[in-house]
Amino acid sequence: MKRNMLLGLVAAGLLAAGSSRAAPLITEEEAQLPPPKGAVAVDQRGIMRGPKIEFVSPGAPASSPLRLVLKFQSYGGAKIDPESVKVIFLRTPNVDLTHRVKPFVQPDGINMHDAELPPGEYTMRVDIKDSDGRPGTTMFTLKVAPK
Repeated sequence: MKRNMLLGLVAAGLLAAGSSRAAPLITEEEAQLPPPKGAVAVDQRGIMRGPKIEFVSPGAPASSPLRLVLKFQSYGGAKIDPESVKVIFLRTPNVDLTHRVKPFVQPDGINMHDAELPPGEYTMRVDIKDSDGRPGTTMFTLKVAPK
């Protein structure tokens, strides 16, 4: 009984310690990569009923850590496939941030409370698919102010 209580307290402490730390979305080294050259392709293919992605937060330049919120919307009874979510930092070469964002992905969007980024502007692309296989893509720019 005492051992179980002790394990529970240790686990609760680890969870609390982990949740108070900001999650690194983009590292200093990644921020220093050159921007993409030329036009950035966005796959639109004229699909009218594919899922939509809305960039919600931060709406204005914000200091890091910041809250990153995106909302997903599907149509025609289809559901968003959370496993299909892909987040790319558009640089040369592109940086796949999917594994860093995955713990914050839900069927209705992404809600990352403490995203850590160096000051600067970062163009991101998010790709999703719904349960019918229809794709959705959006691009947005995060503006991170100095602390």
